[in-house]
Amino acid sequence: MFEVVIGLEVHVQLNTNTKLFCSCPTSFNHTQNSNTCPTCLALPGALPVLNQEVLRKAVMFGTAIDATINRTSYFDRKSYFYPDSPSAYQITQLYTPVVEHGHLEIDFEDGSHKRIRINRAHIEADAGKNIHEGAISKVDLNRAGTPLLEIVSEPDMRSAEEAILYLKKLHSIVRYIDISDANMQEGSFRCDVNVSIRPKGDEKLYTRVEIKNINSFRFIQKAIEVEVERQIDAWEDGIYDEEIVQETRLFDQVKQETRSMRGKEEAADYRYFPEPDLLKAVVSDAMYTEATQIPELPDEKRARLVKEYDMREYDASVITAELETAHYFEAMLEEGISAKNAVTWLTVELPARLKGGMGVAECPVNAKTLGTIVKRIEDDTISGKAAKEVLDYLMEHDATVDDAIDTLGLKQVSDTGAIEAIVDEILAANAEKVAEYRSGKDKLFGFFVGQTMKASKGSANPQAVNEVLKQKLS
Repeated sequence: MFEVVIGLEVHVQLNTNTKLFCSCPTSFNHTQNSNTCPTCLALPGALPVLNQEVLRKAVMFGTAIDATINRTSYFDRKSYFYPDSPSAYQITQLYTPVVEHGHLEIDFEDGSHKRIRINRAHIEADAGKNIHEGAISKVDLNRAGTPLLEIVSEPDMRSAEEAILYLKKLHSIVRYIDISDANMQEGSFRCDVNVSIRPKGDEKLYTRVEIKNINSFRFIQKAIEVEVERQIDAWEDGIYDEEIVQETRLFDQVKQETRSMRGKEEAADYRYFPEPDLLKAVVSDAMYTEATQIPELPDEKRARLVKEYDMREYDASVITAELETAHYFEAMLEEGISAKNAVTWLTVELPARLKGGMGVAECPVNAKTLGTIVKRIEDDTISGKAAKEVLDYLMEHDATVDDAIDTLGLKQVSDTGAIEAIVDEILAANAEKVAEYRSGKDKLFGFFVGQTMKASKGSANPQAVNEVLKQKLS
């Protein structure tokens, strides 16, 4: 039996308006190489100047993971040459990062938790982008110099499931404190996975393999599973030392395999040395006071919802996992509905209608509208069944809830007189069953309810139907 050992390096692109060391815009969806200047092109004589907003956002993150904030940190040069790095080095923080020794909790479905330690979070500059067109490769440097926060975990995860839970919690935190949009498709939240195996009970760390730049939770999970299987097969075949070497691999999504990319460099290969063109980064008292006042975090919001609304912890976890869902839920409650019904419609009914990976942010039915649908159930305007028809209709049509109810003819009849007239007809047409009921066959009550609802074409208020039937049958 083997134990899996996983550590993650996550690159989070910070949502500043300008780059890390110059005033160029960070938006890189512009004409290629248009958001550049002598500094991010590394032209001779151009000097970097630290963007203080980057430092502030790093302190915010450190606060969110209960880490040590180094009020004075330093920058270092990491030397390597790739075509998308015009300076032939990257400015990063190796020796004294701004954030060290933090942690976060991952949550399992059974309600248990596990603490994952975070070794560090350091500031560094992003590279540009290589564009490959057949035999020709082009370089777009719009992204060069964009500020990144690299978050390095300890090797505390023991399965692909734990790795994904950690990534999702981390993704949630950076969005809650608004330091990044963390859009994985656009590369704002990228992950390198370090994977190794060892026999159960062994404390030794064996050769780790790095899987580079995977940008979806699903692919990350699959890449880990595939790589673990490769390493276990090599161990069991007696060729572990030959096959498993310290290297960087890529995940082939089509072939569902990891493939060697290059040998993994050691720190000495990068020839790190203190960055000579930058002063030390100092977190002032004013910045520290402001940056440590962060918004409510996912775990805090979950605990508050459980306490305030007597909610199941699992439901609260689902609602708070993504910032948009949490905001959607709170906006629903502003319509004056019960938390219990809001939870059901947000976590059960609405997701059943969201296709193709659509989230609540893109849903055509906004929080106020869904809250109003629930409100119409609670004020007996429509039944729960009718509410589902209304929701289906509004997923396809631009209309108000009340207009949809009128268009579909789903308004409940609560007028006692109208219901009594229907009940009288049902009882008159079923005199034998009425006699049977009165002789003790109580189960026939459901028959009379069903017949009344059928006769009203589902428009009668079920509660009113029950009350009228009880009165008439007694």
